[in-house]
Amino acid sequence: MKPFLSEDFLLESPSAKTLYHEFAAPMPIFDYHCHLPVQEIAENRKFDNLTAIWLNGDHYKWRAMRANGVNEYFITGEASDREKFLAWAATVPHTLRNPLYHWTHLELKTPFGITDVLLDSNSGDQIYDRCTELLQQDEFSTQGILNRMKVRVVCTTDDPLDTLQFHQQIADDPTFTIKVLPAYRPDRAMAVEDLHSFNQWLDGLGMTTGIDIANYTQLLEALADRHQFFHEMGCRLSDHGLEEPYSEPFTETEVTDIFLKARLFKSLNTAEIIKFKSAMLHELAVMDCEKGWTQQYHFGAIRNVNSRAFNQLGPDTGYDSIGDFNMASSLARFFDSLEGKDKLAKTIIYNINPRDNEMIAAMIGNFQGGGIPGKMQFGSGWWFNDQKDGMERQINTLSNTGLLSRFVGMLTDSRSFLSYPRHEYFRRILCNLFGRDLENGELPADFDLVGATIQDICYRNAVNYFGIDPGQES
Repeated sequence: MKPFLSEDFLLESPSAKTLYHEFAAPMPIFDYHCHLPVQEIAENRKFDNLTAIWLNGDHYKWRAMRANGVNEYFITGEASDREKFLAWAATVPHTLRNPLYHWTHLELKTPFGITDVLLDSNSGDQIYDRCTELLQQDEFSTQGILNRMKVRVVCTTDDPLDTLQFHQQIADDPTFTIKVLPAYRPDRAMAVEDLHSFNQWLDGLGMTTGIDIANYTQLLEALADRHQFFHEMGCRLSDHGLEEPYSEPFTETEVTDIFLKARLFKSLNTAEIIKFKSAMLHELAVMDCEKGWTQQYHFGAIRNVNSRAFNQLGPDTGYDSIGDFNMASSLARFFDSLEGKDKLAKTIIYNINPRDNEMIAAMIGNFQGGGIPGKMQFGSGWWFNDQKDGMERQINTLSNTGLLSRFVGMLTDSRSFLSYPRHEYFRRILCNLFGRDLENGELPADFDLVGATIQDICYRNAVNYFGIDPGQES
């Protein structure tokens, strides 16, 4: 029986161990998509205790606690931080075979170095105190943790209205060498289904840009203004969180009229909403292409499905789910409309429903080229697929249908500074799959060839693909 979480965790063969320890593990991290709070990086926050850095905002853990019957008082309620942590500690033994069991102990191992005890009710107080004490040290501040994890680049997720003042503060700090760059997330520019929020956001966009947004042309002008500002601040990626691709045919006259109705708070029907979203998605994609950016699309999530919980707690609290959307035809139309105008930017697609893996991997193959290796990317296992089985499925699907060797690899997609062991998790899984093929004679026993491919996927492909210089030796 193998020991739990040993140095050869998830590595089933000698070849896998060689690939991981000699090639994957030494590589830095290029975190091209996450939700880390930029202000906390800029101010180099130190967290008061383990709950503050580990449980607050972590809806993965919250869902597990609810499934374990924990009262909401100990999850998002008024319980003390220690009480909340002890409720989580009591839940952990019940997460066996859930990826949270692996993630939890990897996150205690790195960066805290806790390998001598498993987290449960008996060890909860001890681990809480040990980690809380460490968190008071400089090397466990937000910047300290990023340095400890060998992070080179962080791309956050930012609304076009964001002033990016904390990004500028980081850029102006000569003592902190990790690049922290914004990513343009214009979802609210498309959200005409909620006229109150949409118009409120437009008013903010107008104030930010100094443009009186009374018509559709002025909306595009204002968005282009913010797009340029983000570009000047180092942004090279956009990101869109959508239920499905929108690609209904539209005319400028139709969209102009729809926008005027929305601006006057006149209700839109479903056809008008989809047509407007289709127009906006197209125009935003053109902006990305013209700047040489990479566009990211997260498809398929149904959000806030528990209305009572949403009314009590708000969004991003653990009440989102896997959707069931038919996307192939609309995705093909969307890409083809851009390709026909030579306006298709580098693109990464993430799907939340694993039944769409083969469809996505096949679809991107239709639009590769342009002298860009791996121009169209099937993104890493996202959200409910962000675990061993999901990562293996994504890797195998991409291997069968495209070029895994050109894959830009893992991302964190998290609000937590302790989530970076997910890169280790991914790298171990990746090396295990390659190692299995080596042992079976399905790949040549050439560790220089296979090891270089592993290093490309772990780090170098991202550096080359996004065109962002990490500014540090790898």
